[in-house]
Amino acid sequence: MGFVSDARKGYRLLKRAVAARASAQRIRQRFADQEPHAPGRFRIAVYFADSSVNMYQIRQWYRPLQELSHTHEVVVLARSAVGAEALLDDGELPVVHLPTIRDLEAYIATQDIRIVLYVNQNTRNFQMFRYGHRWHVFINHGESDKVYMVSNQFRSYDYAFIAGEAARARLSKALWNYDVDTRTIQIGRPQADHFSATVPYPDDDRTVVLYAPTWEGDRASMSYGSIRTHGTELVRQVLASPGHRLIYRPHPRSGVIDPEYGAANKDIIRAIAEANAADPSAHHVYDDGPEVGWQLAAADVAVLDISAMIYDRLATGRPLMVTRPPIRRPRSTRPAICRCANGSRRRPRATPSRRSSACGRMPRPPSGSRPGRSTTSATRRRASRRRSSMRRSNSSWPNGTSGTRSCPPSSSIRTTTPRRPRRSPTCRSWSCRHPPPLSHPPQTCSASSRRFARARRMCCTTLNVTAIARIT
Repeated sequence: MGFVSDARKGYRLLKRAVAARASAQRIRQRFADQEPHAPGRFRIAVYFADSSVNMYQIRQWYRPLQELSHTHEVVVLARSAVGAEALLDDGELPVVHLPTIRDLEAYIATQDIRIVLYVNQNTRNFQMFRYGHRWHVFINHGESDKVYMVSNQFRSYDYAFIAGEAARARLSKALWNYDVDTRTIQIGRPQADHFSATVPYPDDDRTVVLYAPTWEGDRASMSYGSIRTHGTELVRQVLASPGHRLIYRPHPRSGVIDPEYGAANKDIIRAIAEANAADPSAHHVYDDGPEVGWQLAAADVAVLDISAMIYDRLATGRPLMVTRPPIRRPRSTRPAICRCANGSRRRPRATPSRRSSACGRMPRPPSGSRPGRSTTSATRRRASRRRSSMRRSNSSWPNGTSGTRSCPPSSSIRTTTPRRPRRSPTCRSWSCRHPPPLSHPPQTCSASSRRFARARRMCCTTLNVTAIARIT
């Protein structure tokens, strides 16, 4: 299995290398046919180090940057050959291909670039950070509540352009010692000024539903996509309704990481084609074009994931529904020793994942011995003395609340290796497999059980035509 996975990765890398080499040859010929940029022409640059798969990140800035070019010309510094070719094909802004650091240094030596704009957090951005006497500004590629929006990488830039107070509050809460007042500038969403466009369907009585899910993410903390959990069923019901029309616009990166997510995306596209073939008057739309905005303005109701599409839809003032991503069980932050309100002896009971726990009744330990040890009369006598000592010390335990018995401070709890949980010498409860956080207060068993039960419930709410009709 590992060999097959490595072979697939190697094939993808080889395919990308061949495509990059072919693109480099083509753009060299294209640039040779153009006049070089005049020295001192540009003072603002957009740094783009990605390939064509992330072109959506810069395409949404074409219109605002073209407006800016009326007063200050803007050039795109493309580091990837594939990305540079895609930028040349769009033809929206002046482009220069700078594959090496030597090329980058030679070009900026001829231009008086004062501001460098960045649309993503590509690691190759640091190759541009080395040049001072210019402002490095992060403009991002959307405003959302993803964890990407509170990355500590914001500190790398001199300034960050944000949409408004929500972004300001988000950064203030997440980043320590980050001067939001000085290093952020609120500009709103300039893209919202360019939402108007011609719709590809007739004006009739059908309710237009926009479903624009995000991608699956490359890690658990970025897993906001709903195609596999919500999308297939939602699309099936909308396509089956004669009173609705679907606009399906998936994220351009859908299926890049997870093949099953990509397969669900292809199933939806296939279902749309079949629905249009069965009923040509439906005019369901699968949209993967470069223009973003008309979908948000034209739809009667939008079903969106946690992404930048939410804030852009809010600018239209029209109804929207937000999917809830599946909850991935986090590492437990519960204290190792639970405080039991009824006086019973309890400890956190490990689940099969051994990361989350529910407070359950403590099983009776083997008398006088630890697991894997033989029981002798001496060990039985020592165990009996420990139990007697702890029974005598019950009255001296600190009381958190009236009638509630609490454990001593976490600093006095002695823990052992994960395979051999041991009894604390000063507490009747058992120590957990992980030491407790020192700043965490004790919690009641009943509260812990309720919270664990809520975490195990199904989190995905079914989206259907009835729910959509309720808000339209």
